[in-house]
Amino acid sequence: MTTRKKLLTSTALTLFLATPTLAETISVTEASEAAITDALAAAAASESATRIVLAFEGDVEISETLAYDGRSALALIGSGQTVSTANNVTLLAATQGADLHIAGLTLAGPGGWTVENRGDVNGPAGKGIFVDLRDDQTGTLSFVAEDVTVSGVASYGIHLSDCTLADDCGGGQTGDGDGSEAGISVTLRNVTIDDVGNGTFDGDGLRVDERGAGAIAAMITGSTVSKAGADGIELDEGGAGDNTAMVIDTRLVENGAYCTPALFEDAIPDPDEAEFEQGEVTEADIPGPVTGTADDSCVEREVDLYDDGSVEAYEFGLDLDDGIDFDEGGAGSVQATFLRSVISRNLDEGVDFDEAGDGGIDVQFIDTVAEGNTDDGYKNSEEDAGSVTGLMLRSSATGNGGKGVVFEEEDGGDLVVHVYDSATSGNDDSDDTGIEAVQEDDGTGALTLVNSDIADGTDLEGVEVK
Repeated sequence: MTTRKKLLTSTALTLFLATPTLAETISVTEASEAAITDALAAAAASESATRIVLAFEGDVEISETLAYDGRSALALIGSGQTVSTANNVTLLAATQGADLHIAGLTLAGPGGWTVENRGDVNGPAGKGIFVDLRDDQTGTLSFVAEDVTVSGVASYGIHLSDCTLADDCGGGQTGDGDGSEAGISVTLRNVTIDDVGNGTFDGDGLRVDERGAGAIAAMITGSTVSKAGADGIELDEGGAGDNTAMVIDTRLVENGAYCTPALFEDAIPDPDEAEFEQGEVTEADIPGPVTGTADDSCVEREVDLYDDGSVEAYEFGLDLDDGIDFDEGGAGSVQATFLRSVISRNLDEGVDFDEAGDGGIDVQFIDTVAEGNTDDGYKNSEEDAGSVTGLMLRSSATGNGGKGVVFEEEDGGDLVVHVYDSATSGNDDSDDTGIEAVQEDDGTGALTLVNSDIADGTDLEGVEVK
């Protein structure tokens, strides 16, 4: 059952002077799906912000999504309870772009998902938390999670979407769809996202899709994202806004293995890549897209053609994913600071930042470790006229399968990187690439190394070492 009462705080009093509507608290005293559903319905019917307090002991199993279809801000506050489901459903969804604050809860799906036991075969794969912005939304959506655990769902652990195509939005700079004018602010404090996204292709731990004019701003502290099927964290900003994050005391570990390499090795053609002279072969002469696997999306096929339509080159590879992946495809910039964080044993890059358009990249890695990732430890790539600015302070890149650290600017912007009291070793299969710094066009490039041990060497192009 639920009980309702009015709270009058100093903030609420200020609001009261301007409007007759007060914020409400709804206490849920019965540990049942029906009681929580009733509370969400009551909150949706209210015109004011609502705080739902789970004031019961024990856990709750649900059979359907806990849906909130109101537009006013909602806080769902627990005290350590678990809300679980044995079904392939999203546990909690805010469908009208309401600000959402969740605290003190564990949200648990059934688990056991793999590429061979998919959750998207007979319908949509379930998520942990889903917030869908309205097409006409303005301002900034605020999402806050603290002392929250999300696990065992087939798709995204947490998904915030400002995209007209919803789950068909696509990822990266080439994603499709439009969005509202609103921006998205996401805060995670002491949040654990574990074993999510392993039942569908591209199922990230935390995913933010921003396809409109707004920006993405993320504050992530004291959190862990591990064993997500795709990227641990993926923030995609496809419009004019910036993609900004502060990541503190956070671990991004063992993400990106939905496309399990051992299951797909025999499906990749041999040779998996080749180059040809102009006019030598047509596309009909090379291997076609891979079919008949557990999920054909896992095998990427890239073909480059000459102007006459003949094949210049082809390449096949597995679509594995990163610890953290930012994409910015419009006029905005990528701006990120990592402090005392660990990015380890992810199946592609540890950090993968890509910026296209007029903006640049400005990143800082302080007291941070990237180790044992399958590809580059830290990759920062700007492909247009924007500049790249980077700082590594007391940070390291060790034992990564690709390069330890990459900073590259492919167009007319400048590249300025400072490395202080930092170290790299054993990267790129020990092939002498601890730091790669590249400026390929008209801009200038400078790399400053101070009191740092780059045991596996530097690879520089268009960059002066100071």
